[in-house]
Amino acid sequence: MDRNRFVLLSFVAFGCVLASFVTLGVGRIALGYRTAQVLAAPFGLVAFVLVLFLFAVSVRTMLLGDDDAA
Repeated sequence: MDRNRFVLLSFVAFGCVLASFVTLGVGRIALGYRTAQVLAAPFGLVAFVLVLFLFAVSVRTMLLGDDDAA
C-alpha cells in the first residue's frame, strides 16, 4: 500500500471516530441514549476495522519491507 493511501485511510478512520462522537452527543440530546448508541455504532465499527487493517498493514510493512518500491 502506498503512503498516500495509508494516510488517506488514517484520516477516514479519524473522521469516523469524530462522526461517532458527534452523533452520540447530538443523539443523546435529541433522541435518547440508546437510540444515539445505535446511530453512532456503525461509525465506531468502521473506524475500529480501519484501525485494525492499518495496524496490520504497518506491521506487515515493518516485517517484510516496502513491497511497493517497484
